[in-house]
Amino acid sequence: MADCASTHNTGPVAEIMTLLETLILGLYFFILVILGVYGWHRYYLVYAYMKNKDRVPGPPPVWDGPLPVVTIQLPIYNEMYVIDRLVQATARMDYPRELLEIQVLDDSTDETAEVARRAVDRLAAQGFDIKYYHRTGRTGYKAGALDAGLKEARGQFVAIFDADFIPSADFLNKTVPYFQDPRIGLVQARWGHVNQDYSLLTKAQAILLDGHFVLEHGGRNRAGHFFNFNGTAGIWRREVISAAGGWQHDTLTEDLDLSYRAQLLGWKFLFLPNLVAPAEVPVEMNAFKSQQHRWAKGSIQVCLKLLSRILQSNQPFGVKAEAFFHLTANFNYVLMSLLCILMFPSMVIRYNMGWYEMLLIDVPLFFAATASVANFYVVSQRELYPDSWKARLRYIPFLMALGIGLTVNNTRAVIEALLKRESAFARTPKYGIERGSDEWNGKKYHQFVALQPLVEIALGLYFTMTVFYALANGIYGTLPFLVLFQVGFLYTGLLSVIQQFGGGHGAVLSTQVAGGK
Repeated sequence: MADCASTHNTGPVAEIMTLLETLILGLYFFILVILGVYGWHRYYLVYAYMKNKDRVPGPPPVWDGPLPVVTIQLPIYNEMYVIDRLVQATARMDYPRELLEIQVLDDSTDETAEVARRAVDRLAAQGFDIKYYHRTGRTGYKAGALDAGLKEARGQFVAIFDADFIPSADFLNKTVPYFQDPRIGLVQARWGHVNQDYSLLTKAQAILLDGHFVLEHGGRNRAGHFFNFNGTAGIWRREVISAAGGWQHDTLTEDLDLSYRAQLLGWKFLFLPNLVAPAEVPVEMNAFKSQQHRWAKGSIQVCLKLLSRILQSNQPFGVKAEAFFHLTANFNYVLMSLLCILMFPSMVIRYNMGWYEMLLIDVPLFFAATASVANFYVVSQRELYPDSWKARLRYIPFLMALGIGLTVNNTRAVIEALLKRESAFARTPKYGIERGSDEWNGKKYHQFVALQPLVEIALGLYFTMTVFYALANGIYGTLPFLVLFQVGFLYTGLLSVIQQFGGGHGAVLSTQVAGGK
């Protein structure tokens, strides 16, 4: 009787377990397929870039007739360490002074206001048309500041620089002449990185941004697809901003939002890969996460706002498809979060089925999703640094791990956007870091995050356990991928904690790891 009862009880349990295992494996492979599709899209961007290599913009044409008035807008918020450097850089612009207007649009609530006022007064005394605007509230955040300044501007064209940028003296001479083409609404420069060698974190960020500008902007622009203004280091035809509905602040990426609205009206954008506007990348992990969170959340907000309108427009299919991939890419972080949870149980389930089958299925899918990322950044480095690109390849595995380590951070951003949860425009703290000897410890604007780093460390330990399981059972083919997850989560979580509680020690540690200092 006991044996019969035991058999009867285990039957339903076994069926439930089988069903659960099937659901886990089905969801796991579904996620891998979606990630693989977006991985192949990266190959397409490289293809579009290389296929249209001859479509790079030529040198700026000679301006025919009187030069136009240009307004330079400098939106700032609590940027006491870099605002004076920015104002001085704009004053060095090689452009007729009587045709140049500078607006310092300051929403600051700290000593930045006094530093900015002094810088403005100094240039005004030298004969510059420079004005200081200080808002008592941050209505609309950056978009609100730009809109308020635009109402007072006298320029036909509007150049915008964030506080940490150091535009070159020839910036206007290399951008304004392209607007002789009446179809051009925006000219965007490529970002440079004045502190890319400061640490392992800054080196990885520099490569990430290089890929974005060289291949995403370059590939899209050359192939005739839409690409976006990056909020800084670009110059607009003023009438385009108004025609497209102006600066709107219902998303955290007002630049991406306006870019799509303008291009839907038929305006053409131009990307200049050889015009570089140097800037400072975040040296602090939590500042980097905050920046990525804002970009990820903002892009999903723009997706929800405009994607339907884009797909229903009369744009060519290729433009619509590229816009779809562009605006939906950050949804992949939610899939990555699920993948992280499912990876270990799916490994255990399929190990019991036979590890050889696991390799035949997993490795090709992982390869499609990850090799495309590696290829993407390898090509970008080869294009930018033909003489030294091979030496820079040593950072690619870490860059891929860092991207994985952002999963928790950016998943939170996507979910907040989907739930329409509003949040303030959190500007990225900058400390005026240009050399390896510069310090940010002891300066203001540090960001503190309590729970998220602990979640990331927990995931890092989870993947450490998964790595040991794979080693113990001889599942060696998955190890390279598992280690990327392990290193990515442990690095992002631990560095956040170290820098929060250890200050500059975290910066020193990460600088030493980079190997060059």
